[in-house]
Amino acid sequence: MPRTALLRLAAASTRASSASAARRLCPSEEHAAAREDGLLPPPPHWPETDTDERRLHRDGGEHRRELSSITMASRDHSGLTRQLLDFQHDTVDEVGAEHDQFMELKARFMDFKHRNYVENFTNYQSLAQQQTPKFMVVACADSRVCPTAVLGFQPGEAFTVRNVANLVPPYEHAGSETSAALEFAVNTLQVENVLVVGHSRCGGIQALMSMKDDSTSGSFIKNWVSIGKSARLSTKAAAGNLSFEMQCTHCEKESINSSLLNLLTYPWIEKRVNEGTLNLHGGYYNFIDCTFEKWTLLYREGLEGGSKYAIKNRSTWS
Repeated sequence: MPRTALLRLAAASTRASSASAARRLCPSEEHAAAREDGLLPPPPHWPETDTDERRLHRDGGEHRRELSSITMASRDHSGLTRQLLDFQHDTVDEVGAEHDQFMELKARFMDFKHRNYVENFTNYQSLAQQQTPKFMVVACADSRVCPTAVLGFQPGEAFTVRNVANLVPPYEHAGSETSAALEFAVNTLQVENVLVVGHSRCGGIQALMSMKDDSTSGSFIKNWVSIGKSARLSTKAAAGNLSFEMQCTHCEKESINSSLLNLLTYPWIEKRVNEGTLNLHGGYYNFIDCTFEKWTLLYREGLEGGSKYAIKNRSTWS
């Protein structure tokens, strides 16, 4: 071995020995020190968007660092966001059923872009600055009853929240995404109408009607639908002699009215309703025969005698 190479090897060995007394170098750091002395060739250059196959050929230290970053990303969502920001282009072809499903979504998106976005570009530019919807819609998460599709809402027309069984928890209930959405829509966006939309054959209502009076459960679904217990009890009282299916149909509408009354437990909603600047509406979509029932809750605080509540402007669209 040439004298120059021997001297370099001895120097590298001395540095590695003294450094190991303070700390132990990982394999990748040893490789880096040796490369600095010219004893190892430089590492191969992988593009930032390398494939999984290329990643498998990295040295052990690099692979461990990648696994560490994945672990940290699972605990810190900002790591995932950084990956998205650093993303250049996809280098791995999607295959299988997932590929087919997302290709269909891509086709729909491109159709939306060319037929809707481009043709209404001025409107979308205006929406990019602010939104001024007239409606706040509380609807069910059921895939069959999208309020935008059923009622034809256009972008910017309705601020929407969807949950299981289209329930509105009372004001005293622990905060939820529905309560937060209501607060934003009513106080910030100043919507003029809140519309609670129920529907036929609701799985959430079936779960509610199947519950026992004193049942307790660790199920997220059952804990959530228990918000509608008052609707269940009134349904049992009014339609207890009917079949389970008909009881569920009755409760689907009863729970809408229960949610409308729950809306009035929010002080800022009650205030605006009394001022006449906010209206509360119920809606029921029957997707079996494609009909829609709509009604408005009339409420006035401080009325002497009789009920504070009444139904008005009831109609059926068929």
